[in-house]
Amino acid sequence: MPEILVVDNHPLVREFLSELLAREGHTVHVAEHGLAALDLLESIRPQVIFVDLLMPNIDGVALCRLLRRSPIHRQAYLVVISAVAAEAPELVKQCRANAALAKGPFRVLGPAALRLVNEAAGHGFRGVREGIAGLEDIHARQITRELLLRKQHLEMVIESLREGILEITASGRVVFANAAAPALLGLEEERILATELGLLFPEPDRRAVGDLLAAGGGTELELLRGERRLSLRYYPFREQGGVLLLEDVTERRRMEARLIQAQRMESIGTLAAGVAHDFNNLLMTILGNAELMMADLSGSHPHYQQLQEIGRQVQSAKRLTGQLLGYSRRGRYEVRVLDCNRLVRETAEAFGRTRKEIVIRLELEEGLAPVEGDLGQLEQLLLNLLVNAGDAMPGGGELTLSSSGCGHEQISAGPFKPREGRYVRLAVRDTGVGMDARTRERIFEPFFTTKEMGRGTGLGLASVYGIVKGHGGYIEVESDPGRGSEFRIFLPASSVSPPEQAAAPPPPKSERCLLLVDDEQGVLAVAGDMLSRLGFTVLPASSGEEALRVFAANRTRISAVMLDLVMPGLSGVEVFERLRRLDPQLKVVLASGYSSEGEADRLLAQGAAAFLQKPFTIQQLAEALTGLLGPNPR
Repeated sequence: MPEILVVDNHPLVREFLSELLAREGHTVHVAEHGLAALDLLESIRPQVIFVDLLMPNIDGVALCRLLRRSPIHRQAYLVVISAVAAEAPELVKQCRANAALAKGPFRVLGPAALRLVNEAAGHGFRGVREGIAGLEDIHARQITRELLLRKQHLEMVIESLREGILEITASGRVVFANAAAPALLGLEEERILATELGLLFPEPDRRAVGDLLAAGGGTELELLRGERRLSLRYYPFREQGGVLLLEDVTERRRMEARLIQAQRMESIGTLAAGVAHDFNNLLMTILGNAELMMADLSGSHPHYQQLQEIGRQVQSAKRLTGQLLGYSRRGRYEVRVLDCNRLVRETAEAFGRTRKEIVIRLELEEGLAPVEGDLGQLEQLLLNLLVNAGDAMPGGGELTLSSSGCGHEQISAGPFKPREGRYVRLAVRDTGVGMDARTRERIFEPFFTTKEMGRGTGLGLASVYGIVKGHGGYIEVESDPGRGSEFRIFLPASSVSPPEQAAAPPPPKSERCLLLVDDEQGVLAVAGDMLSRLGFTVLPASSGEEALRVFAANRTRISAVMLDLVMPGLSGVEVFERLRRLDPQLKVVLASGYSSEGEADRLLAQGAAAFLQKPFTIQQLAEALTGLLGPNPR
């Protein structure tokens, strides 16, 4: 006589079938749900198993799937019993059952169950019975069609979720897993169901998972599963057990990290710009005084060469502050329409003369759209990338520079969606030592360098980053140790033609009187001396408020104004706007420790005559004012 297992959550059904089949001489075992059945099946091998479709703690469908995958129990004769067998035949098919038995009155259920057991024995427990036994006399259903449809809809929603869902009993065992859970855990369904939750995780994580369940909800745990980061959140039921929600947050955390890094870079950029501005004011005082002293000395004077060296070192320091301003996106001096292919050719040619051991290849797209940008800054960008590539190939190698047009959809902009439109793509690829992931994450930070002490400032790639961002572009890096590096720059393509030349300025006034406005006393003094040596009468003002008072008192005398943009109180922008309201034809030369980008660009567009970045030389000052007012008539 076959050994039989009856799995049903309804105690009356279990008792009825158990007694009925035992009277026929069968050995009968019972289980109230799928979890209990799996525990029992570890010690018995029944030939016939009756499985209720709808029950808690591992339902009938999941239990049947596990049985058909079991090397021990896969040959058992499965009979699914359910009140919805007629309404949901697809559930029966999913179970891969040998037969189906419809729940109904015991007077119908009993004989039908006996017939199935006898048929199973007669077929050697291998046949598949067509139709549903016990269906012909069912009058009262235990579940309505509408309720069944609602259940199926909810199951479909749960199975389609990207998040994994595990139902946990009060003892911590898994009794349900949706379709996403096995993939997220990297385990088969049969390895998950009926298993204690902690055993699904490696030893170091089990205590943390146990603490999560003990906390009773409201907390989140993140674990690493290979290269993926998995979030676990537990939601307890009111009674016993609960639901564990699994979510792959790898990409989200990666995007959050990029966003935090972008914000950090922005903050560092603001700090760098402030340092560069103040430092340029100091350099202005040093350079100006050195040049004024040189003007009073002959070239044979013993201190003349020392003063020249001071000037050279100030210019070197100015280049460093220029890198800082480039990083902070305040490095665009003069925006024009540029041919990127020409820029690449000329920069590559200049670099190639200094590194003859490097083979340079150009792959430039013909008919490339122009870009709008500052020539000096974009030259610096390319040169910094070439120098960086050269440093990665100390013994020589191959350097490839390429250009092409592309759309915004070809840009990976990190946490930010790139602006729609066409872009010019410039790429610099080397065959050097490459970079690991930790280095790639920090290469655009100012002062970060992998070079020995004294061999690099850590500002080259930082300024590249700032220049690209300042031009509304994007940058990508691809590199691995031993496989070289590729930097890809994306700049907005332009269809703008070069601007027309401005009309010649009107004749200068007869008296060369200039209002000089700067809140730094050192700059005010040295710039005033420079202007005096150039033949100007200088009216100094150390604040915006004082500048307006001096201008009002000397309006008919003043030929031009030299105005610092960054001042406390009344800013240079406000002073400019008020002066232009008083005299729309007034020539105003802007000066700043920052570059011309931002407010200065806006004022230049509104009619400011010129821009000088501190520190400037007497020669640069003379050229700017001569172009504006004409040569000194004296």
